[in-house]
Amino acid sequence: MASGAEAAELVSPEVSRARRPQFLILMLFGVVAFRRPVAVATGSVISVLGDLGVSGHAARSTLTRMVDRNLLIRLRRGREAYFGLTGHGSSVLAEGQAAARQSPDRDWDGTWTLIGFSLPEDQRAVRQQIRSRLAWRGFGLLRNGMWIAAGTVDVETLLDDLAINPHIRVFTAAPAAPTTDTALILDAFDLPEIAARYEGFIARWGSLPPRAADPLRFLLTLQSEWAQIARADPRLPLSHLPPDWPAPKAFELYKQLDGQVRPGAEQACAERVRTLEVTANGWAASSNR
Repeated sequence: MASGAEAAELVSPEVSRARRPQFLILMLFGVVAFRRPVAVATGSVISVLGDLGVSGHAARSTLTRMVDRNLLIRLRRGREAYFGLTGHGSSVLAEGQAAARQSPDRDWDGTWTLIGFSLPEDQRAVRQQIRSRLAWRGFGLLRNGMWIAAGTVDVETLLDDLAINPHIRVFTAAPAAPTTDTALILDAFDLPEIAARYEGFIARWGSLPPRAADPLRFLLTLQSEWAQIARADPRLPLSHLPPDWPAPKAFELYKQLDGQVRPGAEQACAERVRTLEVTANGWAASSNR
């Protein structure tokens, strides 16, 4: 019979997403190559992901898809391919890492960003893209076609490439009586679902000491799972959430584990991961092996 933590893992969507090869590869680049002009050898990516249960075929296919999505660029050195972050890939990774490091106890000035939109029926795909981006940026659905997020959000930048400005209206505002901030939160956000993500993280990782024998595997798995939870959190003001809200405890646990295992993981990368320095024009300059 599965333990409580094992059962939570079996049904937890963020755990399932965290094991996907693309997220694990991004976490690897976050340790090895973020903010450094470095490309990583294909064989090293396959070896590291193999330790995480990802087949070589799946790793290679994912690297190819990440090139197609402009997340990675492929370079060659002799007979071996290397992969480095594109500008877009660096931005995606930076955004995710910033969310992972953001404390849940953030300052809030009492304002909300509201966005309403109405699109023609033949633009269902665009409508779904809007909803997905709004949800990832901390918006909740208040009413049909009306979304809200705590604080001031740059909606124009968030949705600019979708070319839908004529169809959206954006406001920043504060509620007036009889509406309260707490009522808005309860209407627009599923607090039990958000809390369950953090409680599941604490259950899975709270009694699990860092594995000194395999710190890189531990760190990549930890970071990938935490990234899913942090990105899905709308970062609502703690002053309007239940007093036992689990996000602060989960955040402190993540920081503690990350700090304990990161030095060993970085050392493992230095020993196991073959890299090339990359010049401004994209040509590999020198290898660490």
